[in-house]
Amino acid sequence: MESVERKDMVTNRDIYDVGRLTARPDTEAKKADFKRGVQRLGLDDQKDGFLYVPDTYSQDKPAALAVMLHGAGAPAEQGLSLLQRYADAHNMILIAPASREYSWDIIASDAFGADVIFIDQALEQAFSRYHIDPTRIAIGGFSDGASYGLCLGLTNGDLFTHLLAFSPGFAYTITTAGEPDVFISHGIKDAVLPVDPCSRRIVAQLQRRGLQVNYQEFNGAHEVPELIRRSGVDWFTGNNGSESRLTGND
Repeated sequence: MESVERKDMVTNRDIYDVGRLTARPDTEAKKADFKRGVQRLGLDDQKDGFLYVPDTYSQDKPAALAVMLHGAGAPAEQGLSLLQRYADAHNMILIAPASREYSWDIIASDAFGADVIFIDQALEQAFSRYHIDPTRIAIGGFSDGASYGLCLGLTNGDLFTHLLAFSPGFAYTITTAGEPDVFISHGIKDAVLPVDPCSRRIVAQLQRRGLQVNYQEFNGAHEVPELIRRSGVDWFTGNNGSESRLTGND
């Protein structure tokens, strides 16, 4: 299998060190040999990840794409499970990579690096094989995956149009680009990543930057309730607004 340290990727080391991604959608991509359903990325022997292509996908209709990231210590399947049940109805391709270590590089190693390269490879693969709508490209996840999704999403807002962060802990960037819309949810009873120093602080920071934030608190713990998942998908796929709002506090 292809290694995460592929030579043409290593030549972009300085770019990856600040969290920048190089892959971009090919609006003319219409390959005849594409597959539907769940499939392995095939980019690493030990820690790989998954791609999901909906049954409804057609090369004649550009699909939305979401990169969904797992929490610390969880498998790549967790990222896939966040939105998979909605993918067919919304013509949404999902990428669910596995982190190189127990969590994402900026958390496990205190620096951008191997995970940026791996995600760039996964995006390059999807962009070359599938017809992707450039106005509907998201990154996000749950817990550490949500934090890392914000980090890469804000760094690459000229690629990602939407960020979906379920119970994040922080958002760190060395450089930023673009102005992606942001969806953040958090349980008010979360004992793992308490809402006040985490999402409430993040939302205030993003709003000061002038970003559009759809913020939803709910009466729950460190989790992603089904109602929140549906709300995030509706927001991402254009069935909802992107204004800031709070829900489920009673």
